Amino acid sequence: MLVERVETVPYALPFREPYVTARGSLERREMVLLRLRTHEGPEGLGEAVPLSLRGGASFEEVDAALREAGTRLVGLELDSEREEPLAIAVATFLELVKPRRLPSPAAAALECALFDLAAKERSEPLWTTLRAPQAGRVEVNATLTALPPDRLAAQAAEWAAAGFRTFKLKLGTGGDRGAVAAVREALGPEARIRIDANQSWAPDEAVAVLRDIEDLDVELAEQPVEGLRGMARVAREVAIPLAADEAVADEADAHRAVQRRACAMVTAKLSKVGGIGAARAIGAVLPTYLSSALDGPVGIAAAAHAAQVLRASGGDAGVAHGLATQRLFADTVAARECELRDGFLHLPDGPGLGVELDEAALERHRIG
Repeated sequence: MLVERVETVPYALPFREPYVTARGSLERREMVLLRLRTHEGPEGLGEAVPLSLRGGASFEEVDAALREAGTRLVGLELDSEREEPLAIAVATFLELVKPRRLPSPAAAALECALFDLAAKERSEPLWTTLRAPQAGRVEVNATLTALPPDRLAAQAAEWAAAGFRTFKLKLGTGGDRGAVAAVREALGPEARIRIDANQSWAPDEAVAVLRDIEDLDVELAEQPVEGLRGMARVAREVAIPLAADEAVADEADAHRAVQRRACAMVTAKLSKVGGIGAARAIGAVLPTYLSSALDGPVGIAAAAHAAQVLRASGGDAGVAHGLATQRLFADTVAARECELRDGFLHLPDGPGLGVELDEAALERHRIG
């Protein structure tokens, strides 16, 4: 299987409603699709979600990095008769990423596309190629946007009616206890509630808010403050378990988090950490669950396969993953993708990621 052409497709998916957090409001999510075209027909798919609002590389920088790396992939051959396709994919990925320090979203897309192609060369699903012994459905949390308490409770009830049992609330815009209390009252004592302030609080404020909502039975708090030092300070003073997000972007950060006792677990976005291999390395240090960076269908499928790898390697945190964000979008660019059903994400059938693109939809949402 020879790579003949590499294509990047910048595109954007609109949200059903504005996505509101402590960082602001988004009307759509911009991302870059990577396609490795082969002479035999199958293509490797990857997806980069720029995280510029979190201080990462811009959309333009990520696209340019992928286009430059793509020129070096033309002529690559994955041949199972001569060498293990996964070994070729890993070696190629390392050769492209390590000396050039690609932005993490670009690295995640590149790794995913190579892995997808390697699995298709073997005519098997990606989780098999990555040596997970089995695959199962992935429990996922509902993602609630920052809204007034009454609207938030109604939104939570809609997700609950669709079978979700874990609910993530975006806090940090004011009225935090009222928001959590409204959702708890609407859902009852059995629902699991977690909160995410997107590191918008100062440590003293985080301690005050988390202590104020402890009696509402909060499962965990994602990245309430900036940095591991601030996380460690908050962790010493509150009972709610903390999960690092922005503060842990690689394996070295995970080791520092352990040394400082900054968190009980990590949530890994593939575009943040640089791919499935990086997420697995973090999971070997701290319990890890996966989250969406508001990915499109390719990124969500990659994370769903990564969840199988975490489960098999013992790095899974044992909580619901944050991978149900496709429900927030008004459209998709996939003809076949992961299915959300009864609060679980189900992998699509087929080799590799299992994703099939809807070419007309992709063209409709293309940027530029």
